[in-house]
Amino acid sequence: MTVWDEVIGQPSAVAELSAAAESPAAMTHAWLFTGPPGSGRSVAARAFAAALQCPRHGCGECQSCHTVMAGTHSDVREVVPEGLSISVRSMRQLVQSAARRPVTGRYQILIITDADRLTERGANALLKFVEEPPDQTIFLLCAPSDHPEDVPVTIRSRCRPVPLHTPSAAAIADVLVRRDGIEPETASWAASVAGGHVGRARRLARDPEARNHRELVLGLPLRVRGIGDAFTYAGDLVRDAKAEASELSESRDAAEREELAVAMGAGGTGKGVAAAARGAKAAERDLERQQKSRNTRTQRDALDRALVDLAGFFRDALVVGSGAQVPLTHPDRDSDIRRAATEWGPESVLRRLEAVLACRTALDQNVKPEIAVEAMMTSLQQG
Repeated sequence: MTVWDEVIGQPSAVAELSAAAESPAAMTHAWLFTGPPGSGRSVAARAFAAALQCPRHGCGECQSCHTVMAGTHSDVREVVPEGLSISVRSMRQLVQSAARRPVTGRYQILIITDADRLTERGANALLKFVEEPPDQTIFLLCAPSDHPEDVPVTIRSRCRPVPLHTPSAAAIADVLVRRDGIEPETASWAASVAGGHVGRARRLARDPEARNHRELVLGLPLRVRGIGDAFTYAGDLVRDAKAEASELSESRDAAEREELAVAMGAGGTGKGVAAAARGAKAAERDLERQQKSRNTRTQRDALDRALVDLAGFFRDALVVGSGAQVPLTHPDRDSDIRRAATEWGPESVLRRLEAVLACRTALDQNVKPEIAVEAMMTSLQQG
């Protein structure tokens, strides 16, 4: 098993990357991995980093491959933004550390998993290093697309593109069975309803709460009958997202606060305790800001998953209503989808779909979730 086995359903990208890892003449200092959510952008970047550090170009068995894939290699840094953006301060620190000479590997490699979250100043800080890259330093950027709204043209023009596509349901089901030990029937169902998102398929196959939440969301279109229903279900949707975010964050936040307290000498005695306490207060405020930003991001991600499911429902209603012979996004909801296509005309279904997409845009523009979701639910009720 090589590191490329982790990259699902991307044969052309794997061929290009493996050839570059084996041939120095085919290498360049900056790469841009693009593709829809779930296509495996960060997985492909990590596998490529492992192949670059591996003496056998990605064997999957040596220490370099294991440490890179586990995220513990000393010469590979992976930036996973937990908040709403990547600041200029953090980007400067990262690129400066990446400019050092490699310690154990062949290259210093910096992986930015969500380059579309770079602030304008953060992107400019990265651009300075990408324009004049240090020797033996490789930048691997991941973004949904190469559109200027995701990656500035100045950075994109200096990167070699690696476009990825949505993996097939069969490829996702195969890896769930083979690698994760999931029952074939469950794996096939999860792959068919995950919209080509490998991580979502794995979560649906393993987590009953994720399945229950999906059922709740997909039942909304036919349950919203009056304006009161619209506001009630909007509140439920936002509360569920906040509850999910809190559940994911509480234990982690507490552990981080405890680690910080220990690092700042909590409970200590003697000289310097007062000065350390003042420094601890400042560090606590910084940590609180980081945790608040991360919690907001987690809430929005949970809401966005629900909105993507809703958009898929209305898309399927349009498909059924038009008689097109294409696969449904939610094949297990066939009866509800056909009922919706019968009750609503295509113009009404399209207006509902546009309302869901408008809600996603509003959330990206920092509109308060309650307001954005209530506006969407009102549109769903009115049709």
